[in-house]
Amino acid sequence: MTYITRAAAAAGALLTAAGLLTAGPAQAASRDVLPGNWLHLTVTKGDARSGDTRDTLLLCDPPQGHARASEACAELAAAGGAIDRIPAEQVFCPMIFAPVTVQARGRWDGRSVDFRDTYTSVCVMRARTGSVFALDG
Repeated sequence: MTYITRAAAAAGALLTAAGLLTAGPAQAASRDVLPGNWLHLTVTKGDARSGDTRDTLLLCDPPQGHARASEACAELAAAGGAIDRIPAEQVFCPMIFAPVTVQARGRWDGRSVDFRDTYTSVCVMRARTGSVFALDG
């Protein structure tokens, strides 16, 4: 498969997933259209009303769509797709309050994933969730 074909396929999958994620309850059963393990990830820094929000679609079969897709998929696989089971890193995070809210929705091993949490800083978020929400590399 050429690079252009792969890029077109990935773009098509991203558009399909984005459409499915915004679909209402009538199309909820259609979310199984994307094969394999995938998560739509959102990171909002600061206040939800005025904060900086980033999002991406993490595909894990094969890993793509995310700055650290291979690492994130490996961490999720080791935790059975449960973000809250990713082992926390033992790091020192400065005591600066800069809240960040994360959300993950998708499918892992045929099960729905709906995870949301708020951390006191990006440092704490990364220590608790590994590479999953490291959207900026």
